[in-house]
Amino acid sequence: MIRSILFACAALCASQALAETPVDQLAKPPKDATVWTLTSSNGASRHGQVSMWTTPDGTHWSRFSFNLRGFVSETDEQNRFAPDGSLTSIVVRGKTPQGDAAESYEVKDGTYTFTSPVDHGTGKASPDLVYVAFGGTIDSFNPIIDKMMKSPDHSVGLLPSGRGAMEKLTTLEVSNGKEKKTLTAYGITGFGLSPQPVWMDGDKLFGVAGVVSFLPEGWEKAGEAMSKAQDDALAKRAPALMAAIAKTPAGPVAFKDVKLFDSDALKFRDHETVVVDGGRITEVGENAKIPANAQVIDGAGKTLVPGLWDNHQHYGDDSTGPLLLASGITSVRDPGNQPEELMARKKRIDDGQLLGQRIVPSLLIDGPGPYTAQVAVVVHNVDEALAAVHRAKDSGYFGIKIYGSMDPAWVKPMADLAHQLSLHVHGHIPHGMRPLDAVRAGYDEITHINFVMMQAMPDDIVKNSNGMNRFVGTGKYAKDVDLHSPAMTAYLDELAQRHIAVDPTLVTFEGLYVPDAGTYPAADAPYIDTLPSQFARGFLQTAMAPTPDLSRADMRASFAKLKALIPELERRHIRLLAGTDGVGFELIRELELYVEAGLTPEEALACATINPAVVYGMADKTGSIAKGKLAELALIDGDPSKKIGDLRQVELVMRDGKLMKASDLRASLGISGPPK
Repeated sequence: MIRSILFACAALCASQALAETPVDQLAKPPKDATVWTLTSSNGASRHGQVSMWTTPDGTHWSRFSFNLRGFVSETDEQNRFAPDGSLTSIVVRGKTPQGDAAESYEVKDGTYTFTSPVDHGTGKASPDLVYVAFGGTIDSFNPIIDKMMKSPDHSVGLLPSGRGAMEKLTTLEVSNGKEKKTLTAYGITGFGLSPQPVWMDGDKLFGVAGVVSFLPEGWEKAGEAMSKAQDDALAKRAPALMAAIAKTPAGPVAFKDVKLFDSDALKFRDHETVVVDGGRITEVGENAKIPANAQVIDGAGKTLVPGLWDNHQHYGDDSTGPLLLASGITSVRDPGNQPEELMARKKRIDDGQLLGQRIVPSLLIDGPGPYTAQVAVVVHNVDEALAAVHRAKDSGYFGIKIYGSMDPAWVKPMADLAHQLSLHVHGHIPHGMRPLDAVRAGYDEITHINFVMMQAMPDDIVKNSNGMNRFVGTGKYAKDVDLHSPAMTAYLDELAQRHIAVDPTLVTFEGLYVPDAGTYPAADAPYIDTLPSQFARGFLQTAMAPTPDLSRADMRASFAKLKALIPELERRHIRLLAGTDGVGFELIRELELYVEAGLTPEEALACATINPAVVYGMADKTGSIAKGKLAELALIDGDPSKKIGDLRQVELVMRDGKLMKASDLRASLGISGPPK
């Protein structure tokens, strides 16, 4: 998340290139240093800060401290410049959750050299080239912005590769109660799949607004208005994109001679024909009659599946819709987001103004403290907690998501009220509770496979499970859990008896525990060659760093045990809801992991089709390919009954009566082709 907020300049990173600098030896800001804060919840929750200052010799120094729900980064950065103002060196020191943050860049005798946590290189320096720090504090982004502002076409070459550009989005007057400023938002491209807004005060970087805002100290309250203004500006692009990509067929559409995944029966059926008219499925069968005026799509050698669900998708900006549609994902459950912006984006999708998914939203509610979720509605007592539940109902949410810093005593009254209001209850397990405590208090669903495993964790891990213990503790102890012990058997049986659903996000823990530094996670590797290079580079470091108390081998063994939970849940008919907690295209890897664990391709696909439709009470209109249901479909150039990974090869997707080519959706985001 922090990479997308602060670009490559504040990525969580690790390196063995230089000796790790202890935190107490990092630079100490002088009293006159300028301070920016990192906050969420409209400036109410502070997660860290960056201090910046310049020494008499002209060296720019910065010091970064950041704690995002237990993920702690402590780094400093020093940048030096030539007399003409060009950047000659960057040195980053410190540590992050991924390990050593050491990084360096230097220009000498016309040659640049860099060593980052994940890569290294050298080449001929050029006035048009600027280095993008993989980690650091954000100060190394200032020279990039400066070059873009001064460039005639507002673009610049990026190292190690790529090209960045900026364009004006909007202006906004903001106030901190003492002074006013008129800021200009620019959309920066070259770092992701969509323009990343940054706010300028004249020709100087003012800050970044969003899920976590980076703003000058004292200006935190302006973040909400800035975030809305940039969203409104970017939204103006949506109608043209929708008109170019999403085509409403002139009449019926027939998918002829496809292999069809029947999620109701958990079977693949050969040589089926599916007819769609007016956004609904009108005929299904081997001998389905094709109307004379139908557009016929030859499905020989291809597979038609129901539109997929990502059941753990913190919906991003307007680019999220095309990206997910290109993976055949037509519906999501959003388990926590900025409330006003999410619901406004959902309305635009529902009103046909924006390419996107059906969004089933949950309002994230958490207690106060250092590990509070960054997009949570923060409550301080049981009355506020109950008011937040009412807010969820009144605002049109499907459910509530309870988070780790919630007072356990408030869970039951919250769940009782939520059920009275017909709201779904799910979430992390609050610190001090075990999963059985939560489900007995009213949970309908457990979020994340590590919280399913929390039942077997030691007391000291459970007591502080809202911080890093939910990752470190699971990584240390899950490998030793006997899934067939009497205690675990009774626990899992009770989950089944209570009809508890589980949103595993197993792929998240694979990325956290398994890859070595400088390697791509299995979920992302098929896409890397097609993505913008700076965006792809960010996937080279996702895993926690090993420590003397937690080796990579132990993490991998614990991941294997988390994976082994999947068939234990499936054979008890516990509804698994496949989700990513990521970009979105990781969903297919999630299903691959289920198959590797022992599920059939049919059982795995059900976790992303019919299971969520049943749990969310929508099986009458979606989740399977059946006459009368909405035509939410993906045509796959392959056979996922034999190789579940073929689901990546989406050719066409249908949603809300519109037919879209996956190639067009990818191209709109700067993705060069299909995944490998």
